[in-house]
Amino acid sequence: MEIDFQYLGRVEYEEGLRLQNELVDKRYAGEIPDTVLFLEHEPVYTIGRTRDRSSLGNLASLPHPVVEINRGGQATYHGPGQMVGYLILDLHAYGKDLHTYLRCIESFLIDFCQTHGVETERRDGLTGVWIENRKLASIGVGVRKWITMHGFGLNLAKDLSGYESITPCGISGVEMSSLEKEANTEITVAESTLKMEQLIRNALADLHQETVVK
Repeated sequence: MEIDFQYLGRVEYEEGLRLQNELVDKRYAGEIPDTVLFLEHEPVYTIGRTRDRSSLGNLASLPHPVVEINRGGQATYHGPGQMVGYLILDLHAYGKDLHTYLRCIESFLIDFCQTHGVETERRDGLTGVWIENRKLASIGVGVRKWITMHGFGLNLAKDLSGYESITPCGISGVEMSSLEKEANTEITVAESTLKMEQLIRNALADLHQETVVK
């Protein structure tokens, strides 16, 4: 099962979105294999297509720009020190089940945190990766003709000030945390990509095998 992994460094959000749309079209046309992009973004808030934008708080006072995108969910923050993973996958190979796909993303994020000695978990009815009420990773996906885009944002760095102006994911009382805070050690995106790549390969291989068996 061929998957192309790329590390892009720091990318403006609009450029990352443009690249995703281009890759989705190419994946649908069969011009490229499944592709996973690792990157960091310049500070930005994103929100899904929803009438309820209350999670953004006071728009006039936000310190960073806002981009509306074609994923589910409320507002979140992306910025330096957060590992962003965009997965451009043909879900025909993975069961065409969004619920199962979301659980797959959670599983490899949980495994990644565990490699740093941090035990995380799921929470019923909520996507993401948690330690009690502290959230380390947010997940939001979009699908076009069964080709996925968007993916996850895993907080690595201790600086979480970008979240202070919003209600992350629209969940009142949630506390955002990071792997550096929980593990009490420095963790960079660039140094983490190879470890994450292997965990994603393993998780997608398992999901593909389950699909074949069915």
